[in-house]
Amino acid sequence: MNDQLNRLFLYGDLGGTKTLLQLAEMVNGSVQVLCSRHYESHRFAAFSQILCDFLTKEVNTNHHPLATCFAVAGPVVAQQAKLTNLPWQISSSEISRDFAIPVVQLVNDFEAAALGIDSLMTGDLVTLQSGNPQQQATRVVLGAGTGMGVAWLSWSGDGYFAIPSEAGHMDFAPVDPLQVKLFESLHRKLGHVSTERLLSGAGLTNIFKFLLATAPVSSNLSPINLEDDSGATITALALVHRHPVAIASLNMFAEIYGAYAGNLALAGLCRGGVYVAGGIAPKIIDYLKTGGFIRAFRDKGRFESLMYEIPVHVVTNPEIGLLGAKQKAQQLALSK
Repeated sequence: MNDQLNRLFLYGDLGGTKTLLQLAEMVNGSVQVLCSRHYESHRFAAFSQILCDFLTKEVNTNHHPLATCFAVAGPVVAQQAKLTNLPWQISSSEISRDFAIPVVQLVNDFEAAALGIDSLMTGDLVTLQSGNPQQQATRVVLGAGTGMGVAWLSWSGDGYFAIPSEAGHMDFAPVDPLQVKLFESLHRKLGHVSTERLLSGAGLTNIFKFLLATAPVSSNLSPINLEDDSGATITALALVHRHPVAIASLNMFAEIYGAYAGNLALAGLCRGGVYVAGGIAPKIIDYLKTGGFIRAFRDKGRFESLMYEIPVHVVTNPEIGLLGAKQKAQQLALSK
């Protein structure tokens, strides 16, 4: 980084709903964000169209980024990715070639979210359970949004490194008779029922449709036409209109969320903490704080006492994935 012109780095968070891109510059050891743009992902046939728009409008052709990191909502294999909920195919080598960017790295979006945990401010977290955190212990970051993302943080000598996963596609595990009926309903429709089929915007829609269909006939509830992913609509029905089935849906969603978070905490023995990120949790924070989430989180039979020891936080900063991508892009730029 001796060339004064080669101080720019670019990073982004590429999601099924929105894509965020930022350009930053290192000046005398500090980082200055130069510009930031928000795109609605579904309006573009390919990510390259977004990147072309951003670079054309925001980047001087004589002052080009040295390195980039993009957090991608899908698995990354050999630096290639297909977004789980979009038809985008992305290749780091193609981006590097087509846009003349020397270093391009793709990471899973929740790998980036995990990397962003230590960059959060105190006000970016709402604690559901303080627990008894242990230094350098494993952490897990999970989050429902367009899909369900999960990544682990494991300590390695001088800091945490992130381990991406596709744990959102693990089997849904119902824990009571009503959830069993919900599982059976979805199994008849879908075959395999993953956790993401319940814990996502589309998952909340699945829960609502199931509860609405099984509501007593005498309830006189008006029919509601919903898209496949109507999580925002259902949340508004509960929070603003006090729709009884929407309220019941959020309560069930919180219980399923808590049970799943507890399963992940047990799987990784995450005494360093559980961090609930994603777009949905901050919007329903009052439902997560009422107790159903934590009761389900702790309800692990003989290991219930252990579950009380594990800290649980909700991440309210919607740009946590961007923070992780920024950290990675800065490291890549410094290594040149």
